[in-house]
Amino acid sequence: MNTPTQFDDIRPFTSEELPSVIDQLLNDENFRNVIGLVFPKMPFEEFAAKAKQCKSPLDFQKAFCYPFLKDLAAKKTTGVTMDCSAISKQGNYTFISNHRDIVLDSAFLSMLLIDNDFGTTTEIAIGDNLLIYPWIEKLVRVNKSFIVHRGLTIRQQLSSSIQISAYMHYAIQQKKENIWIAQRQGRAKDSNDITQRSIIKMFGMAGDGDLISRLKQLNLAPTAISYEYDPCDYLKAKEFQQKRDNPNHKKAPNDDLINMNTGIFGWKGKVVYKPAQCLNQWLDTLDPSTPNNDIYGLLKDKINLEIHKNYTLYPNNYVAVDLLSNNSYWADQQKYTLQDKQNFEQYLSQRISLVDLENPDTEFLRQTILAMYANPLLNYIKAISAQ
Repeated sequence: MNTPTQFDDIRPFTSEELPSVIDQLLNDENFRNVIGLVFPKMPFEEFAAKAKQCKSPLDFQKAFCYPFLKDLAAKKTTGVTMDCSAISKQGNYTFISNHRDIVLDSAFLSMLLIDNDFGTTTEIAIGDNLLIYPWIEKLVRVNKSFIVHRGLTIRQQLSSSIQISAYMHYAIQQKKENIWIAQRQGRAKDSNDITQRSIIKMFGMAGDGDLISRLKQLNLAPTAISYEYDPCDYLKAKEFQQKRDNPNHKKAPNDDLINMNTGIFGWKGKVVYKPAQCLNQWLDTLDPSTPNNDIYGLLKDKINLEIHKNYTLYPNNYVAVDLLSNNSYWADQQKYTLQDKQNFEQYLSQRISLVDLENPDTEFLRQTILAMYANPLLNYIKAISAQ
């Protein structure tokens, strides 16, 4: 398939480009060092020979990413599962999900698509703010990622959004790929997962026909990702205090690397993915004469609703709401035990102790982390009551 040149600066590498890019990576000293850390038991010569045998990005994912993720899931979770009963394994979708972890939200999804016998993995929308080194950009594009440019002027942002929308339509309709994209730019650090209107507007910038037809062409499947524990919770709480104490606080480039490393190698407990039904049937119920701005609003609300009602909830979520509310409502509903509460309070104290600020505000950090675990349950309750 001849990929249109208009996507050359953002798209994943093609099978034809793979040998050259792999050679470039293998000759990059920084990449070699990282491979030594990620695959400590595999001699680099063995890695290089195996990489050169890959004929496509999917081959590369299956050869390296998939086994790494399966091993990670075995060591750092109590299980990573997907309830895909609402979608067809013969279809391909734009999985629009809440965003907890910089790397693993999309990576685990690709692993689960293989585990559940889907025809392919997923292409990944990734912000260029994470591409700190040239080898990282090469690697993510080998790993089926397409680049979303950040920090643009308003005019540049419009042009970039049109390009991204056109690429997504091309990937879904022509390449028959899946896509993963977060419902908002960056992670929702307080776990209050609200879809960004600009993401919705971007979806409809390309495609054929009226707005509803263009949106249907992306096969949107809202997807809830539920981590029992967020390894980056204390880092997110730290950032909240830094921004509270200094409204002009900006992350250092190294902060994203710390978050990526912590998210990948930290303990996550149970992880569950649950896509909702593809929204095409719902979109068909909308009046085609509805003003576009109203359609964007309705779609935004629908995606929020589907993500919120499909959360998997854990004892931690119920404990957090009761602790914030200073009552025992969910304990009385038998959603957690006294042991669950004691375990979570001990966990909370340990996380707060990891915050390396000169003057940590312990009570603020505690309330902030509690809110991260409470918000999924609070949004779930609202979603269920809205049905």
